[in-house]
Amino acid sequence: MVPTGQEAENQASEEPRQDHQLQSWRCLVAYLCFFGFMAQLRPGESFITPYLLERNFTVEQVTNEIIPVLPYSHLAVLVPIFLLTDYLRYKPILVLQCLSFVCVWLLLLWGSSVVHMQLLEVFYSVTMAARIAYSSYIFSLVHPSRYQRMAGYSRTAVLLGVFTSSVLGQVLFILINISMLNYISLGFIIFSLGLSLFLKRPKHSLFFNRNVLVRGALPCELDQMHPGPGQPEPGKLERVLGTCRNSFLVRMLSELVENGRQPQLRLWCLWWVFNSTGYYLITYYVQVLWKNTNNNLNYNGAVDAASTLLSAIMSFSSGFVKIQWTLWSKLVIASVIAIQAGLVFCMYMVNNIWIRYVTFVLFRGAYQFLVPIATFQIASSLSKELCALVFGINTFLATVLKTFVTLVVSDKRGLGLKVESQFGIYSMYFLMLSIICFVGAVLDGLRYCRRGRHQPLPLAQELRSPLENSVMVASVQDEGLKGPQPSAPPLLLSEDGEEDSVPDLRVQAKA
Repeated sequence: MVPTGQEAENQASEEPRQDHQLQSWRCLVAYLCFFGFMAQLRPGESFITPYLLERNFTVEQVTNEIIPVLPYSHLAVLVPIFLLTDYLRYKPILVLQCLSFVCVWLLLLWGSSVVHMQLLEVFYSVTMAARIAYSSYIFSLVHPSRYQRMAGYSRTAVLLGVFTSSVLGQVLFILINISMLNYISLGFIIFSLGLSLFLKRPKHSLFFNRNVLVRGALPCELDQMHPGPGQPEPGKLERVLGTCRNSFLVRMLSELVENGRQPQLRLWCLWWVFNSTGYYLITYYVQVLWKNTNNNLNYNGAVDAASTLLSAIMSFSSGFVKIQWTLWSKLVIASVIAIQAGLVFCMYMVNNIWIRYVTFVLFRGAYQFLVPIATFQIASSLSKELCALVFGINTFLATVLKTFVTLVVSDKRGLGLKVESQFGIYSMYFLMLSIICFVGAVLDGLRYCRRGRHQPLPLAQELRSPLENSVMVASVQDEGLKGPQPSAPPLLLSEDGEEDSVPDLRVQAKA
């Protein structure tokens, strides 16, 4: 059919608009990835502990007075930063993160007391809590159809930045003195601060600012799953809180409680809380352990680069693991945690710097192998909003547990143990987690055998959000009235590991 004059004119006007949108999206992606890359360039970060020890701070002060402040302050700022990130629409928190990094390096260069270094840890905890801003921000500026590519680009930029920073740090550490290395790091940080000022501020966010939607944006999944006729009469809780968004959060919490009955969701959330606690305690104190092992040899940057590269490889390879997760999850978790326990015990027992370097690289790779799997398993049954909330709760609980362990084991007001003794305790911590998971796996296997259900391994399924599943079920029922029904609709999934479950993001994974 030949288009009419009006239709031809509309088509002609749409083509330049689409070209402009495509060019604008590409520029936005390039700038965001460049910012994500530059924000990771802190080559002196791998050598902070050696620098402190060279500044006449003792090992006991670093281990039992300075580093313990980090989990305490992280616990204090985590929830406010999480809420402000969404309420202020991401960009101000990214600027705050860069400013906090500037304060960290200013204190590192010119601070002279334990109090100054403790304040440094407070600012560093702000940067840790603000990391969620970048991973959430990138999804608020693009159409849902571009989520998958955006996630891949941004994640690649961050990993490349960390790897480049570690390699650059090691090279500069060999060529120049450590103080100059920190001045170079400060220069990179100030440059990334300038980049953050030119970031585009989103018009909407995930939980707050929900009444302002960008063009083409979709209502949240919970709103579509639970539509209401018009504006309902405010209940008692809504009258007390005074805003409609509080009713939305209450509805989210009720949905979360309902979804919390799923065994796989509980299992992977518990893994996230307990395993990440041990993982971050190891990373906090491993530089002190290396310095105690050999005061003259320092390849921290090379080790960080190698562990980052291995982590990226392990994260990528985990996407090709095809097993029946409902049956084998606990056994896989128990096996990986047992490997972690053995690696930490090796770091504790073997007083050789090269062995401790290699075991840390492998330890970090083992942890990163399970992170994408845990992300997929948690996100597979949740909407985007609930997924973000669950990851936030998991991070908070892990921070609480990490703070408690630090207070008991590391802080001078607790046991105040030396770093070697701490690693012995952490190896027992991982061993206990592994034994508990092995017992759970054996009990699950016995129950499965008693039922006598030997079901074939299902094919890889495409993961979708609960909203999409409900839509698919409705469409299947409609098709059933007309002819043969298609096969069961695939399930759902999302990315970032940290943050997002996206309705239009398709990822192949095992159920």
